[in-house]
Amino acid sequence: MEKTPVEVAGNAALVVVDVQKGFEDAFWGRRNNPDAERNIAALIDVWQQSGRPVVFVRHDSPAQSRSPLRVGYEGNDFKDVVEERRGKGAGPELLVRKSVNSAFYGEPDLDGWLKGAGVRQIVIAGIQTNMCNETTARMGGNLGYDVLFPLDAMHTFDLAGPFGWSATADELTRATAVSLHGGRFARVVSTEEVVAAAR
Repeated sequence: MEKTPVEVAGNAALVVVDVQKGFEDAFWGRRNNPDAERNIAALIDVWQQSGRPVVFVRHDSPAQSRSPLRVGYEGNDFKDVVEERRGKGAGPELLVRKSVNSAFYGEPDLDGWLKGAGVRQIVIAGIQTNMCNETTARMGGNLGYDVLFPLDAMHTFDLAGPFGWSATADELTRATAVSLHGGRFARVVSTEEVVAAAR
């Protein structure tokens, strides 16, 4: 398949999903892609320098839950790589709070904010690849956005499923990439490609 060059619109929004301290908890198991945070930082930096909009998404699990992302627990806080960059950009910034997988089902309304700003392209990075990132990408595609999915700017964890099946974090990442790209929900790309196109 011929590779299409990556183009980043002048007002493309970077959607940074759930980069929270709770994902460092042993609760989740073994993760993949140790370079995820470095690549997320690179994307935020180029977005902020160029004045493009950045959306920071935070997962607020119910306070009474056992989730490391629960409200009122330190795991709900953004990791330093994100927190130290919030509010530093030249362009517009939005904080979306959610309690489900899709950033489009949060407060305030992400779709309304993006469309109000005339944004038609979004770039998704963050945690977890096959959970909130994939769900947000699928919804974004369904809503008509051109979705870029830099696979090396995210990570996930090994997971057990039905029938005694399980999949490693890398296997889940590949499955997400094939499903999104092959199903035309999003274009799976690299951080390097997106950063080069955004500069």
